Amino acid sequence: MTASARRAQTVWRLLALCILVPVAVLSVFRAIPAEWPTLVVQLLSFTPWLVVPAAVALLLALLGRRLPVTAAAAVLLGAQLLWLWAPDAGQADTGRADTGRAEAGQAKASPSGPGNSVRLTVMTINSRFGRADAAEIVRLVRDNGVELLAIQEHTQALEDRLAAEGLGSLLPRRISSPAENGSGSATYSRHPFEAVGLIPDTPFQMPTFRLILPVAGAGSAGATVEVTNVHTLPPVDVRVGQWRTDLASLGRLVARNGVDGQGNLLLLGDFNATYDHSEFRQLLDDGPGGRKLVDVGTASGARFTPTWPMDGQALPGITIDHVITGPRIPASGYAVHRVAGTDHAAVIATLAVPVDG
Repeated sequence: MTASARRAQTVWRLLALCILVPVAVLSVFRAIPAEWPTLVVQLLSFTPWLVVPAAVALLLALLGRRLPVTAAAAVLLGAQLLWLWAPDAGQADTGRADTGRAEAGQAKASPSGPGNSVRLTVMTINSRFGRADAAEIVRLVRDNGVELLAIQEHTQALEDRLAAEGLGSLLPRRISSPAENGSGSATYSRHPFEAVGLIPDTPFQMPTFRLILPVAGAGSAGATVEVTNVHTLPPVDVRVGQWRTDLASLGRLVARNGVDGQGNLLLLGDFNATYDHSEFRQLLDDGPGGRKLVDVGTASGARFTPTWPMDGQALPGITIDHVITGPRIPASGYAVHRVAGTDHAAVIATLAVPVDG
């Protein structure tokens, strides 16, 4: 081997090591569930994108022809791939639901049988202090047959614009509490629902509702879902402690849903957390009856489908807006849509909610 070839290999190895060191450090933070400081929590949000430098490092290590460096790069790339398609991610039950080809907005199910379900299309969006384009929100609701809409950072001005765009004709039921400081929320529904309460001790409103889905031709049978419009505090500055408290409060709500795991749960909104945060995974792990909750986006393989930032910021996109269900509720049709005026995407999913009884 010539001297120039040896020098080239040395350069490749050094470049590989320069990439591997930060990837390895962040991987240690990802692998160990701990109350990491704010900067680490924020960096963990971008874990899915570590697969790119890890792959580059492996290529450079192969060119450098040094086995220890190559082995380290292969291990780190394997870890990133494992976390991207995590085997411990919750999955909904299959074979229970027959969603059929229900018309948009119409709840349909067979009137009897243990596997019956009601189709429900839901949407969530953080409106960025009410600046989101109301016409686009209403268009998404109409075009996708959305029957339940959860809005975070809701304001009175946005509520007025939504009304002017005709949202009330699509989703006539509303429980809202607008505010100008980002704490406001609103939930619109086509089906009857009633307020249950608020998650306590949270700066942003996180109301819980009981949604009742009628089933045509099923007599008294129907489907009931406990819905929470989620907005946790973002993990910035000294507020990371409150962020953890907010997620823990959601966990306690989930635990109260029933130790037998039979309750229909739906949490949707801005969690300000990704699947790579141990606090978020703990929430999913603490499902009723000891079963994991299902993050519909993760279960759909959408880890590279960001929901923030959507306003042109020079950051890799991350998924912090989620639709989470109990394991008895299969989902389909998961999609993310840009909406002008807000830095968050709208998230839409179609659920198959088991019929009560």
